[in-house]
Amino acid sequence: MKHIIYLFVFLPVIMWAQSDFDRAEKLYKANKMDQAELAFESVLKSSPSDLKTIEYLGDIAGHYKSWDKAIGYYKKLKQLKPSEADYHYKYGGALGMKAKESNKFKALGMIDEVKASFEKAISLNPKHIESRWALIEIYIQLPGIVGGSESKAIKYSNELLRLSPVDGYLSRGHIEEYFKRYKVAEQQYKKAIIAGGSKTSYQKLASLYKNKMREPEKAKTILETYNSKKVQDRF
Repeated sequence: MKHIIYLFVFLPVIMWAQSDFDRAEKLYKANKMDQAELAFESVLKSSPSDLKTIEYLGDIAGHYKSWDKAIGYYKKLKQLKPSEADYHYKYGGALGMKAKESNKFKALGMIDEVKASFEKAISLNPKHIESRWALIEIYIQLPGIVGGSESKAIKYSNELLRLSPVDGYLSRGHIEEYFKRYKVAEQQYKKAIIAGGSKTSYQKLASLYKNKMREPEKAKTILETYNSKKVQDRF
């Protein structure tokens, strides 16, 4: 009998909260960020530990480049569920973006925590691709004197190659392009195209030809090849 009473009392509350969340989620997916934020904040008042609501609010804050707000939401997610790799990744990403927009001295003080967040995500989920990409970016962009390391970037690129050949070749191409070894980058992007034929692979090679190697005709040919392939795949 008690269980029946419980259902009659609390079921309408649960259904209301869920419908409120659904409305907020629809606004988010419709890219109505201002309205979605208000709706999720309303949900959070009634469900202050709801992981998905907090994550959406963090993502909205990131969309608006409100890094302190995003960091706060993702930090709360880490505290509520420390075993979730994506929460550490998103926290590290928001912290990294804040560091990027801060002065150099403040940014340097944040880098270790950014790295640690991505490394934690990988330790929790050994197949976490996005964290390896993030670490590659950090290690190639930082000067060696403050922790930059091409060899560490290549290490993570090799790990990506084992997990996802396309990501492995693209990341290695990105490293080679960053250090202006354009012919080697070209080879890696071509391997990415062979491995998966993704739109990104074609775009990266076309961009390399157009913007770095000053070969616009090759860039045009690559994009035409991709468009032709898309048409063929429809039939």
